[in-house]
Amino acid sequence: MAVITCIDDLKRLYKRRVPKMFYDYCETGSWTEQTFRENTSDFRSIYFRQRVAIDMTRRTTASRMLGEEVSMPVALAPVGLTGMQHADGEILAAQAAEEFGVPFTLSTLSICSIEDVAAKTTQPFWFQVYTLSDDDFMRRLMERARAAGCSAIVITLDLQVQGQRHKDLKNGLSAPPKLTIKSIANLATKLTWGVEMLGATRRTFGNVVGHASGVTDSRSLSSWTAEAFDHSLDWDRVKALMDMWGGKVVLKGIMNREDAERAAELGADAIVVSNHGGRQLDGALSSIRALPGIIEAVGDRMEVYFDSGIRSGQDILKALALGADGVMIGRAWVYGLGAMGKDGVTKSLEVLHKELDTTMALCGHRDLNEVGREILHVPKDFSGRWEGSEGA
Repeated sequence: MAVITCIDDLKRLYKRRVPKMFYDYCETGSWTEQTFRENTSDFRSIYFRQRVAIDMTRRTTASRMLGEEVSMPVALAPVGLTGMQHADGEILAAQAAEEFGVPFTLSTLSICSIEDVAAKTTQPFWFQVYTLSDDDFMRRLMERARAAGCSAIVITLDLQVQGQRHKDLKNGLSAPPKLTIKSIANLATKLTWGVEMLGATRRTFGNVVGHASGVTDSRSLSSWTAEAFDHSLDWDRVKALMDMWGGKVVLKGIMNREDAERAAELGADAIVVSNHGGRQLDGALSSIRALPGIIEAVGDRMEVYFDSGIRSGQDILKALALGADGVMIGRAWVYGLGAMGKDGVTKSLEVLHKELDTTMALCGHRDLNEVGREILHVPKDFSGRWEGSEGA
């Protein structure tokens, strides 16, 4: 077995194992992919301050997210189609997260359903919903999440209109994959993936097919999806969705102060500073550049999580030191899932935890909850001084 030392090692294995259309679905951004790239590259502008001769025994990365005790303040972000990255992918990822002691977030557009995941786990997980216009479907979806014991919902706000991802269009992305000469040729080189998929619990969208009105298969799902996303979304609708759930709510996709302040006014328990992993508005600031201003605006009023660009434990520490209460990881755990299944998700968490713990120690801290901006060298204009950016 290959020695796994970093997330990039898992990424290389993942690329070899998974069909191209699903690898590209994960590893792509919208349009020119500028924001997708800068989500990771902008971390390199921030440096650590090393300390020495400080007692580094009895270190801890334990914390809390939404009142839940966690082994480190890292949640697995919602990622659609993960049951196509590996057979029963959502179930395996949820189990790995539970055993590691971090939250798992199930996507509405998962392959395995809410009930599938609940039946194979013992602890509550978070459930992600989109801002859909179909109230009947949304109510029943939340009822199912409530019945499954989900402890919070994550409402994705930044997908009213879908950004164009060129690779998905060129690959003819679908679940299950459409059989074309090109896709068959690629699938023929992914035999292990194919054999495992034959035994999968599901191979299409388990939360939607058979539950949304008129959606009985992948073909009808496509037409439903094109009409379901609420292009008229406003903050009143967001509040209505929060009230529909009635429990803990995380609002995901916040990238400026004004939206953060509106989220705080609505009483959200947490927000996620996220640009959807660079998959929506290309040309937007990276999430790490947006984070400090949002912390300044609402960090004392609600929990603020960070998402988009995490590829190492050092990235996690930088986000936390800038004021985030926790982070969400997406591609980092998907690489592990596609590479090695459940063991790969566990390995990704182990890699991130080791990097986080070691870097924290070298910066002179034993308790992650005591880490602050003093461990960083941050460029003076890191968040930018942009014309007309008072609300950014």
